[in-house]
Amino acid sequence: MTEEKKEQKHLQVLIHKVDQAIDKINTRIQKQSNEINDLKTHLQEHKRDMDHLEKNAVRESVYNVALQGDHSVDKKKRLLRLKNIPYFGRIDFKENTKKKPAPIYIGVHNFQDEESHQNLVYDWRAPISSMFYDYETGEAAYETRDGEVQGHISLKRQFRIRNGNMEYMIDSDVTIQDEVLQKELNQASSGKMKNIVATIQREQNTIIRNENAKHLIIQGVAGSGKTSIALHRIAFLLYKFKDTITSQDILIISPNKVFASYISNVLPELGEETVAETNMEEIAQQLFDYQMNFRSFYDQVAELLEKNNQKFIERIQFKSSVDLIKKMDDYLLFLENNGFKPIDIFVNKKPIPAWFIEEKFKQYSRLPLLNRFNEVVREIVNNVWMYYNYEVQGKERTELHATIRKMFPSTNLRKLYKGFYEWLGEPELLKTRKGNVFEYSDVYPLLYLKMKLEGLKPFTDVKHLVIDEMQDYSAVQYKILNKLFNCKKTILGDINQSVNPFSASNMDTIADIFTDAIAMTMTKGYRSTYEITQFTKKISQNVNVEPIERHGEEPKILKCKNEEEELNTIKNELKNWDTKKFKSLGIICKTQKEANALYDAIDQHHQVQLLNALSVAFGSGIVITTAHLAKGLEFDRVIVPFVTENNYKTPSDRQMLYVACTRAMHKLMLTYSKKPSTFINR
Repeated sequence: MTEEKKEQKHLQVLIHKVDQAIDKINTRIQKQSNEINDLKTHLQEHKRDMDHLEKNAVRESVYNVALQGDHSVDKKKRLLRLKNIPYFGRIDFKENTKKKPAPIYIGVHNFQDEESHQNLVYDWRAPISSMFYDYETGEAAYETRDGEVQGHISLKRQFRIRNGNMEYMIDSDVTIQDEVLQKELNQASSGKMKNIVATIQREQNTIIRNENAKHLIIQGVAGSGKTSIALHRIAFLLYKFKDTITSQDILIISPNKVFASYISNVLPELGEETVAETNMEEIAQQLFDYQMNFRSFYDQVAELLEKNNQKFIERIQFKSSVDLIKKMDDYLLFLENNGFKPIDIFVNKKPIPAWFIEEKFKQYSRLPLLNRFNEVVREIVNNVWMYYNYEVQGKERTELHATIRKMFPSTNLRKLYKGFYEWLGEPELLKTRKGNVFEYSDVYPLLYLKMKLEGLKPFTDVKHLVIDEMQDYSAVQYKILNKLFNCKKTILGDINQSVNPFSASNMDTIADIFTDAIAMTMTKGYRSTYEITQFTKKISQNVNVEPIERHGEEPKILKCKNEEEELNTIKNELKNWDTKKFKSLGIICKTQKEANALYDAIDQHHQVQLLNALSVAFGSGIVITTAHLAKGLEFDRVIVPFVTENNYKTPSDRQMLYVACTRAMHKLMLTYSKKPSTFINR
């Protein structure tokens, strides 16, 4: 019998065992359902004859059986996933202390024979499974609680199994990235990010299984799989520390709702519940109790791309800098030393000297500045009672609070923030928009001031924070996040993909704030073909990316006579799109105005989807969007229109063009009319 036939037989035997396990689970679920119904019927029929304790006992029984039922349903879901794709890898490993090698099949979930209690499939996160990613045939080892287990791998085999059918198997004497990785990378995209457990590379595995770093910073080039690796890292941590952390303890800060939807499939595929997701604007709104109006980051980027306003850029740069934090700390010190001006007052005609008020104000220096006034009032009230036997209450106490607060320039956050720029001697750096709406660059400086003046309630229920697109957050934002989330963090992004270079953070800035962080770099690009990667490297010449040896067509640059011909060219591309080979085509514009206009101009029988700031998801097919919203997404084919000299000329434009082109997996086309952008005119 050939090796392939042996593996086919092994697969069918395993699937039969999975079917048996599913049958048992179904019987158990039915039994639990019947038991719940019987208990509810019993309670309904005898509730008049039962006392309070008996009713509670029955209700508790219903609750416990329901919990068991939920557990059974979850187990059934895992078994159904297991039946579809039981495993993807096998290694034959012989421990040095044993005579024979044992076959170890590795899959998304663990599966055990209920009769022999033998592991038939090992979870990819299990310690023994790490050898599949870290070693080829030859000497190998893995860590256990009792120490290192050493031995020898005599066989390493990889499979592609779908719907219980083996599509291929490959014996691997080299690294995983070769034949199987090539096959996987050549697959068409889907509307959701896929798990990559079958093709995790050695350097990726090191990041995923890092359990010691308090803060892990991952700098990954475009297409390096950094977001996917972060999600697999979450799944690993949930497996490794299942007694102390659950999915409910994890929070992801993602750039937008579309991206959050795109990655939402990964953890459920890995057998874990989805985790909560938010963004920087939602965090700010929550901390402001939804009482502050401000423009969004999306609005800020759109304005930068549509208008080259130098004053606007200067405001963003200053408010995103480390220098702002230093200046604001100086301002707070000034308010501390010079802002509070106590005077002698009277309570019920009893004198309260200014020196006493000042002494009490300084006594509570550990508290945020505006929170000290309540303590000063409390001290005055206590002293009036102690020395004058008089109780201050009601209206008189309210007036006392007002009197003490008037000794400070203001307790209004907006006024104190405005006062900061006046104190700085640069009031023009604060510019509110119509309706007294703050610019986005003011949001986190305002929060920093609020944190120092009033304090911010930390997110103590979060045990692990994931921050994606790290380059798009400023030093001020990181300062606040570090204060709000006193937990382990995975911080990831690509310094070369900032959609706003004027507020971007680099690795040094982030590392200076998270001083105990470990930084890791991912330089291999897996998304795009070799030809596309080489093309994008010429756009952003600072990128150090190692392209995977997966070849395809050279990117096309099409010159058109005018915009009308350019539009017709794009329409023809849509007509000739091979939907059998490719599932997604992204038309990625620089601005939302361009995207909207192009969407209106394209015949709607193509079933084109438009993404904008209000979008919450996207699927396969034809999508028109902006580079800003496309970050983190990938498409089989990408068309970048309007790449003209006038449209792509600034540093921000260059970043956008780079982001747009690096979304392409298999094919890339750029179009222009008149003169091309200097970024592609080589």
